[in-house]
Amino acid sequence: MKLNNDMLRLYAVTDRAWLRGRTLFEQVEEALRGGATMVQLREKTLDEDAFFHEAVELARLCHRHGVPLLINDNVDIARRSGADGVHVGQEDMAAEEVRGILGSDMIVGVTAKTVEQALRAQDAGADYLGSGAVFGSATKINAKPMTRETLSAITRAVSIPVVAIGGIHSGNILELTGTGIAGVAVVSGIFAAENIEEECRLLRRLAEKTAAEA
Repeated sequence: MKLNNDMLRLYAVTDRAWLRGRTLFEQVEEALRGGATMVQLREKTLDEDAFFHEAVELARLCHRHGVPLLINDNVDIARRSGADGVHVGQEDMAAEEVRGILGSDMIVGVTAKTVEQALRAQDAGADYLGSGAVFGSATKINAKPMTRETLSAITRAVSIPVVAIGGIHSGNILELTGTGIAGVAVVSGIFAAENIEEECRLLRRLAEKTAAEA
């Protein structure tokens, strides 16, 4: 699947912290019905076999909605599960190595917190960048907030699209207008919501506005 900017508009990143009796599959389905344009499966606690089977199920679900599924960090599961790509951080496998394994047909996203990291990732074959944490992070306690100036500098420095991540919710997303981002990646702002589908509808409208005025 070839990436386009529309796929990055509302990028839902999973987290099991807010299941509250629901399954992750059900939550992702709600997000997709609400207008999520990309899903990243992030698992820190499942064993490899359970992670793989979950990835297979979610890939089928996302594809029914015409939405790409990316796997966080795990290149092997991304390759075997029918997912559309992988997202790697600065401490994970090097982007060049990821691209070498996955080839040109799968999506590769890379975390970039500085202009230097962004340029290296672009040169290594990244399709898009995830930059933040723009408002801190509820899921990564040590994540340092990224200034608006740094985010804007990253989007100006590269020709590939940039997604903002970190503490984004419906109450602050419009503050990112004018930074040049293609979209937003949202974790708790989606999955901690009481009504995920309704919240995604709101976030999608705001994300479209933010990107249109980028």
